[in-house]
Amino acid sequence: MANGRRKIAVIGAGNVGATCAFVLAQMKIADIVLLDIYEGFAKGKALDMSQNSNILNYNGTITGTADYTDIANSEVIVVTSGFPRQPGMSREDLIGKNADIVKQVGTGIREHAPDAVIIMITNPLDLMTYHMQQVTGFPTERVIGQAGVLDSARMAHFIALELGCAEEDVSPMVLGGHGDTMVPLPKYTTVGGIPITQLMSEETIAAISDRTAKGGGEIVKLLERGSAFYAPGSAAAIMAESVLNDRKRVIPASCHLSGEYGLENIYIGVPCIIGANGVEKIFELELTESEMESLHGSANFYKSQLVDILGY
Repeated sequence: MANGRRKIAVIGAGNVGATCAFVLAQMKIADIVLLDIYEGFAKGKALDMSQNSNILNYNGTITGTADYTDIANSEVIVVTSGFPRQPGMSREDLIGKNADIVKQVGTGIREHAPDAVIIMITNPLDLMTYHMQQVTGFPTERVIGQAGVLDSARMAHFIALELGCAEEDVSPMVLGGHGDTMVPLPKYTTVGGIPITQLMSEETIAAISDRTAKGGGEIVKLLERGSAFYAPGSAAAIMAESVLNDRKRVIPASCHLSGEYGLENIYIGVPCIIGANGVEKIFELELTESEMESLHGSANFYKSQLVDILGY
């Protein structure tokens, strides 16, 4: 571990939060605090993971708590709190329920870890990331939504299955909201540096793009009770590590836009550099007219919900 006393907090000890904490423990980069309103739930998961330290050769601490004072001095906070999707529910069905939770969590973070970078996972992702920034009043670059890492990973998996190639050689790019309006970009998606537009037919790419956009819903339907957590939790851990170790990874994430792509005052998925300060740079890609229309369509969909449902 870097110095043994660095700290990451994960708020919400459910499947996503616990997976994120477990992946972070395997990275051996920081002490971990797992916070949940159900204290025993957080303490039980933390104890279970701690008993794995000998196996993982992890010499940090994993603490379970319901007390926000325990997140003090956390450099990164991953927020997973909220109701998960059930079959037949869209991410947007969760807005009202999860907005109240985010307000409580954001207040706790603002009071006890005012210098942290926040990584949001709570759905509907882009709306809750905006809401969290408003509640905390943090600079926009210090509140980031985990979306593109997960969506890109899903797309990469489907591409690797189709081509029979190594997953690590696939570099996908997905923009837009984390939901059915996301915008996969085939021309910026490569395998070993080769654009997939040269490796598979338009029909196959369209099918993969569609399956990527519906990736979370496919898992919800299969599980019948609950939603995806291994890939979402791991994706958040990747982002948290990039912040903690100032890795400056170039990844797609839900960032606050102020003019980029012709969009103002909204969180939406775009490629960016993530380092110690949070979002350190946003890249503006050249998009075709139809891609830009799709991105604006995605943004406008969330913008209307920000106004109509959350009152911003």
